Amino acid sequence: MALSVPEVEKQMPAEPQPGHEQQSWWCLVFFLCFYGFMAQMRPGESFITPYLLGPDKNFTQTQVTNEITPVLSYSYLAVLVPIFLLTDYLCYKPVLLLQGLSYVSVWLLLLFGSTVLHMQFMEFFFSITMAARIAYSSYIFSLVPPARYQRMASYSRASVLLGVFTSSVLGQLLVTVGRVAFSTLNYISLAFLTFSLVLALFLKRPKRSLFFNHGVPGPAGAAPSELDQMNPGQAKAAGAKPGWLPAAWRDSTFVRMPGELGRAVRLPQLRLWSLWWVFNSAGYYLIVYYVHILWNVVHPTTDTTRVYNGAADAASTLLGALTSFAAGFVKIRWALWARLVIAVVTVLQAGLVFLMYKTDDIWLCYAAFVLFRGSYQFLVPIATFQIAASLSQELRALVFGINTFLATVLKTVITLIVSDKRGLGLPVHSQFLVYFVYFLVLFAAYFLAAVLVGLRHFQQSRHQPLPAAQELMSPMQEKATQDGAQLPALEDGVFAVGELSPQSEAKA
Repeated sequence: MALSVPEVEKQMPAEPQPGHEQQSWWCLVFFLCFYGFMAQMRPGESFITPYLLGPDKNFTQTQVTNEITPVLSYSYLAVLVPIFLLTDYLCYKPVLLLQGLSYVSVWLLLLFGSTVLHMQFMEFFFSITMAARIAYSSYIFSLVPPARYQRMASYSRASVLLGVFTSSVLGQLLVTVGRVAFSTLNYISLAFLTFSLVLALFLKRPKRSLFFNHGVPGPAGAAPSELDQMNPGQAKAAGAKPGWLPAAWRDSTFVRMPGELGRAVRLPQLRLWSLWWVFNSAGYYLIVYYVHILWNVVHPTTDTTRVYNGAADAASTLLGALTSFAAGFVKIRWALWARLVIAVVTVLQAGLVFLMYKTDDIWLCYAAFVLFRGSYQFLVPIATFQIAASLSQELRALVFGINTFLATVLKTVITLIVSDKRGLGLPVHSQFLVYFVYFLVLFAAYFLAAVLVGLRHFQQSRHQPLPAAQELMSPMQEKATQDGAQLPALEDGVFAVGELSPQSEAKA
């Protein structure tokens, strides 16, 4: 749940004094960030599609578009929930090892696979790596006290973005300047991934996690369950083992979460941004999955030095980081203007998708994708905060998991209908026309909602003074309001919450 700054300070322990513990902290930070950086070093990833379509593998465009790539959506849907649960149950490290092994498997299949079935297995292992990305963002918070959450989140986010950017730039330089073949680039990627797998072996395994291992004593200063704070009378006795007694199940976090979630979904802002997360994320990742195939259609060159996929990925990563950062400085009454902002960004995305569909200029296609990805990343931190501001840590993880799962279901259904050979099996150009219509329909829905909210606000303002901006509140703050207590101070128009882990992205 959202807490005021004084309350957070009371719960958080004071930072350790300089000395051996401080030195240990910096060693931990360096190793975690170095691992996060190295895990992103896949310079061949931006060139997988031209590698599959080129003389090395010689797959047809129809095979890649309608038989190989759709498997990624299906597999991701199948493994998302099991990986999410295993991440918490196994305390993160085993899933990080599974991710490393899956990355190695992906590149082994890329290098030595020769059939469509081999490439479909490659997409399956790639879906495991995507689903397992939650393990790293969750793992880093299990090893540090709450007083250091914010700094750890910023350090880990910076290391991951730097790794993605460096990987894309390195790949582009090796292809364009070094004239390195795509197959050699994949061997280099395999070497990096093998090294990151070795690093994962030395990661410390936590003794506690958010759901299944909550009763295990954590590090000094570890925060108790936020649902326990919301329901102090139901908190478990210290040292109680869940499952030993039937009462433990009645008081467990999993049993109490549905009731808290039911109260939370009544908040209109939570519903709005969750719907945005589901529908816009589904469309966004469909574009990300298939844009590399589109680039090969727009610019089907046999000269590998003239393929600039890595530069486009690097530029889009950099712009996404900048727009995410800029979103933190936007100060408007989101309860009133959120739908209009979403509508404007969505119609911009629709226009950029149409430009990618229509243009025969590869540079325009690259630029449109960079802007498309940047516009999506602008709204991600806003949606993240607006959803999380009213939720406890446990509910936060559950809501984001549900939103991601529903977006994956929608994306899979669209893939089955539009892309799969068992459905319409459309060529990639026609798919982008469908995606343009999809974003246009979303824009119409958001714009209509914005108009209705604007009219309602105009009618209310004629009869009463302008009310204060209504942002998301935690259950504790709602209770405080009902009891007449003073609410925590606002920061930039919204209640203060802890730093959130970044959302990872997949590149087809």
